[in-house]
Amino acid sequence: MKALKQLMLLGLSTLVLGSGASQAADIRVGFGLDALTLDPGNHRSRETETIIRNLYDGLLTRDSKMQVVPELVSSWKQTDVTTYEFKLRQGVKFHSGDEMTSDDVKFTFDRLIKKDMIDGKSSPRAGLLGPLKEVVAVDKYTVQLKLEKPWAILPSMLPFQEVVSKAFVQKVGDKGMATQANGTGPFKLVEWRRGDSITMERFAGYYGGSPSIPPVGPARADRVIFKIIPENASRVAALLAGDVDIATELPVHMIKQIESSRNAQVLKVRGTRSFYVSLNNTKPPFDNPLIRKAANHALDKKLILDRVMQNAATPINGVLSPDAFGFEKDLPAYDYNPAKVKQLLTQAGYPNGIDVTLDVEGSFAEIAQAIGSVLTKAGIRTKVVVGEGTVLRTKWLQDKNKTGNMWLTSWGNGSLDPEDIFAPTLGTGDRGNSAGYSNLVVDGLLSAASTETNPAKRADLFSKAQRQVNADAPWIFLWVPQDIYGVSKRLKGWQPSADSRVNLHRAYLE
Repeated sequence: MKALKQLMLLGLSTLVLGSGASQAADIRVGFGLDALTLDPGNHRSRETETIIRNLYDGLLTRDSKMQVVPELVSSWKQTDVTTYEFKLRQGVKFHSGDEMTSDDVKFTFDRLIKKDMIDGKSSPRAGLLGPLKEVVAVDKYTVQLKLEKPWAILPSMLPFQEVVSKAFVQKVGDKGMATQANGTGPFKLVEWRRGDSITMERFAGYYGGSPSIPPVGPARADRVIFKIIPENASRVAALLAGDVDIATELPVHMIKQIESSRNAQVLKVRGTRSFYVSLNNTKPPFDNPLIRKAANHALDKKLILDRVMQNAATPINGVLSPDAFGFEKDLPAYDYNPAKVKQLLTQAGYPNGIDVTLDVEGSFAEIAQAIGSVLTKAGIRTKVVVGEGTVLRTKWLQDKNKTGNMWLTSWGNGSLDPEDIFAPTLGTGDRGNSAGYSNLVVDGLLSAASTETNPAKRADLFSKAQRQVNADAPWIFLWVPQDIYGVSKRLKGWQPSADSRVNLHRAYLE
């Protein structure tokens, strides 16, 4: 009898110890890049924001359908064409235990839009807030955001901005904010080992998150660990070995490897990044619209999507994702037509074809080679030149005297609002206009859309702009890829989001 009791006690202790040692409540994410900083106001990195968004919440967020919904606010309204008013949720706590008030929100946005507010420098995120000129704390739980001019996109841009504690920033300083965190998010910081991992634990005092995204309440996981694993193959190996529960940003050729596993699955979502080949509209041969149209007809897009992209992308005939506001679904498609290419090249004075170069970063070299091969067969003889990303961005986005022929590139549109991608990439002289494209009609339409507050009228303006760009063909229009994740079959309560953020508030392991 005594021996039996000892065995029972031993079994019980083993069970208890085993459950603690397994750390089943820890969710581990295999992530490609480390955070640049933990300061929500001092970066322009999607990867950094993904990590930070588990520590900090914003006034607004997005649901699974990418609709903007309240997060730290109970409601909001537009009081006039240049003023938005937000009612804050009461009783929301920072990880320090301090209550969030309108003073914190005002301080957060002042830090973003005013000059030299972060360690003597302006916030790199200021551009995400457009004509926002002033933030007014009306009372303890009411804030007004005032614009210099009407800007319909403001609510769509607010999910990118996280609220910080005024008292905490004043206590630790801007340099302290880079490595410390005191947010209102579902997890609080435990440890950041640069280049290795970021560990967070559940914040018991969490207000619950957006009521529009159930379930509401504290995080279900005890801890979240972002493990920095730069190599794709290593992230997949870690997933298959059970060392991580989510492997992010995977290439298409690894899909089958994951699908063959008993313990992992592939989850996909159409992303918000449009890919295109930027054509140098400022110099021969692509200053000629006939040549640009020929280049579009020379690309067998279906072939590349089938064989290289494994159909993990959606073809586009313009700048916008099909999920974007104002997407024009009836744009004419540039079908693969070698005879048409020959006709257009001859009409432009190049009956024997043309010789051009295609710049590309190393990570997209395989796709560029496939594009170059197909173009070459149609008479646009293409030499692929692999370059370093920073050098290429300087060459195509900063140098006024553009020297290249073509550049395989992309632009993100996390807000899914046309202004977030259309204006910067195709507005005359704008910061992302790598093609050097200029059309005064398009400029006028974009300008009008920027201040138009009627959704139907705004959509019509963008529709007209899309049709004009499609006709001008400043790019070879490509596709919007799917974001691909490898995920443990034990992980529940999480689905990938189109904006690429990995929000783990509701995730747990079975």
